[in-house]
Amino acid sequence: MTLACILGCSGPTLTPDERDFFRDVRPWGFILFRRNVETPEQVRALVDALVETTGRTDVPVLIDQEGGRVQRLRPPHWPKYPPGRAYGRVSANDPLVQRELTRLGARLIAHDLRQLGINVDCLPVLDVPVPGAHDIIGDRAYAEDPYTVSVLGRAAAEGLMAGGVLPVIKHIPGHGRAFADSHEALPTVDTALEELDAWDFQPFKAMSDMPAAMTAHVVYTAIDRKKPATTSKKAVRLIREDLGFGGLLMSDDLSMNALSGGLGERARDALKAGCDVVLHCNGVMAEMQQVAAASSKLKGDAKRRAEAAMARIVRAPEPFDPAEARARFDEAFAGIDAAAGPKVGEA
Repeated sequence: MTLACILGCSGPTLTPDERDFFRDVRPWGFILFRRNVETPEQVRALVDALVETTGRTDVPVLIDQEGGRVQRLRPPHWPKYPPGRAYGRVSANDPLVQRELTRLGARLIAHDLRQLGINVDCLPVLDVPVPGAHDIIGDRAYAEDPYTVSVLGRAAAEGLMAGGVLPVIKHIPGHGRAFADSHEALPTVDTALEELDAWDFQPFKAMSDMPAAMTAHVVYTAIDRKKPATTSKKAVRLIREDLGFGGLLMSDDLSMNALSGGLGERARDALKAGCDVVLHCNGVMAEMQQVAAASSKLKGDAKRRAEAAMARIVRAPEPFDPAEARARFDEAFAGIDAAAGPKVGEA
């Protein structure tokens, strides 16, 4: 049996209790954060230990490796990457060069991750910030217009997949209009559906063929006046039907303060709304136990979408010279403080 959840762990190695727990509940996948990362050798060993607990080989191991302020793997063991916005500003605004560099940056990230056994990156960010919105998205977005976000988002996804890493588009159906950080509070967006469709939804429509997506903990009153997209049947129906997304749909982190109720209630609500799997990130055992107890078996359409997503991971990445690629990448960003960004909470 495989549970429809993705879980974290507390530190750089598995505790005996964590090992026993994961062997017992068999989550679909795992996610790593900075608390889980020390050295390449340590991360490889942790990934192997996590995968071993499931008794499967097709285990998704996720990480948020965007660049800028959302980068779990950092120097000195891993290189820095710029935030998404830097790609939309480099090279005198030449769109072809921007697209090439976005793909190259993601291809380099995929190379870093694959060496560690990490096979899923929660990238690209397809949110389109509007003036005055909370900086939780900010420079993580490739641009402030849906066309550029769509083009560069696809370039990033292509770079990851070419390197054998599965992309997860986020935060569907759009977090760029939120005036609150969903880590801390529940954002409410009162924009008319026609405007959302013409702006916020466009990148997700353009990339509806992607294998996996992460929901937004945001209330869109034009869709559902009470519930955030993660726990709203109406919002999930819109994602499936109006946006045309047919891939694996996972919740954003259940432990974020945008959601209310206990962890088990949050997990049940997200799965009942139509999420295929739920995500819990902080590695707190008592919370994971609640999530696991409330999670259903991965079956039916959800299982089919999960298997289809994992099948998109290429077995042999495209030919690649990482040293040459890194030199070309660094030269393009030379003299640009690409990693600078507002000092706000990580996502």
